[in-house]
Amino acid sequence: MGELTFAGIDGIIILSAFAIIMLVIGYFSGRGEKNIHESLTGYYLAGKNLGIIALFFTLFATQYSGNTIVGYAPTAYRTGFSWLQSISFMTIIIGVYLLFAPRLYVIAKKRNFVTPTDWLEHRFNSKGITLLAIFLMLWGLGNYLLEQLVAIGQAVSGMTGGTIPYQIAVLAFVFVMLAYEWMGGMKAVAFTDVMQGIVLLIGIFAFVAGGIYLAGGSFGSITQFIAETEPAKLAVPAAEVNINWFSMLILVGLGASIYPHAVQRIYAARSEKTLKKSFARMAWMPLLTTGLVFLVGIIGIKLFPGLEGGDSEQLVGLMANEIASINSFFYWIMIIFFGGIVAAIVSTADSVLLSFSSLISNDVYGKFINPKASEHRKVMVGKIVGIIAIFGLLWIAWNPPGTLYEIFVLKFELLVQVFPAFVLGLYWKRLNGKAVFWGMVIGAIVAGVLTFTGNKTVYGIHGGIIGLSLNFIICIVGSYLSSASAKKDPVLEEDMNVVNL
Repeated sequence: MGELTFAGIDGIIILSAFAIIMLVIGYFSGRGEKNIHESLTGYYLAGKNLGIIALFFTLFATQYSGNTIVGYAPTAYRTGFSWLQSISFMTIIIGVYLLFAPRLYVIAKKRNFVTPTDWLEHRFNSKGITLLAIFLMLWGLGNYLLEQLVAIGQAVSGMTGGTIPYQIAVLAFVFVMLAYEWMGGMKAVAFTDVMQGIVLLIGIFAFVAGGIYLAGGSFGSITQFIAETEPAKLAVPAAEVNINWFSMLILVGLGASIYPHAVQRIYAARSEKTLKKSFARMAWMPLLTTGLVFLVGIIGIKLFPGLEGGDSEQLVGLMANEIASINSFFYWIMIIFFGGIVAAIVSTADSVLLSFSSLISNDVYGKFINPKASEHRKVMVGKIVGIIAIFGLLWIAWNPPGTLYEIFVLKFELLVQVFPAFVLGLYWKRLNGKAVFWGMVIGAIVAGVLTFTGNKTVYGIHGGIIGLSLNFIICIVGSYLSSASAKKDPVLEEDMNVVNL
């Protein structure tokens, strides 16, 4: 993010205020809720009672983190107008949600699901599919959590002008996050999402306004400057870039829609009507968030030309320093905004950690290690393992592996392999469990080999998409060559008969 030279002690004060607010929210979220720590549903799904405001903002925080600002703006700076794709893939995520979320909600409410793999176990009754899906989802969550930990350290260190070192920054906010999540579970997470969502929305408008003011007062002058100095960033992208664009749309659109913590927010809605209203409002958010962040990167091309590689990652901090110098109004808006960015990153991390611990407690421990364990014991196991996982990832976060964007791409390659089983299984009764299992295995192997051997794309197509294509082919062809996996289960028949292909 870059150091905010204007912040200093004021930044520390604002960050402390946000930390205290989050702890207070956690305390009051758990206070008076007798069953919140005794029940998987109470702790991990807020009792399935999230109203429209809390659900909207927690969905918003799931899709958009403070890291969206810190990481996406430099990407727009480096690539130019072709990064408009970021708006498209955020929009596609909403479309994919609407494809399956209402139907899944009805089944989840009826069958009392807690985690995403509860649906897969119910649909296929296969330990192999359940274990493989757990692994792929934990992989995605682990990478996403690592991304947030790296971003917390960079954001806090930058905001305090280096007064608080990277490692201390990560540790301090990790302890804050663990404390309020331990006290209030998803309810605390959702209410902190409301706070940081409001701050981010107000702050990003002020950030763009200040940037345009510094760049000459009009967006036309910015595009003219780019045309004269870096015309490649305005040019029509090459064919391989366009292919990569569409590959990214599919990878992110399908992968992000089945984030475990996103699926659990579907489960947590108070009603199907609440869920649909929240998604209807979410449809506008790509323009108001990712669209404005894209503008930040484009404005930065004129304000700070010539930044390359790691230097471009400092763009947001560099711009904030300049915007804060306009007047006292922008000074305090920038400090509060960047405090909100830190809170947003922490709030995203807590969602991921909560989902990670639920998969461990309900799926790994509850289904395979100790099926007779009480729900209270499962919740405690999830909390403890979550803490262990956090400190394991902290060890990696001390030496961040690549730019934030590279970390962002990494998690989708394997996570997206769950999509055919998860969504196709909702609508196609004939989908066969064996075909699903081998589709996931082959897709994950292909995606993993391409990703970890450095061949992240082939002619612009991501390794995850190549693996997903093979996954779909194996699922469909294998299912037609086999008998339907749901052929004699009356309970599953009842669920699948809502819509049938």
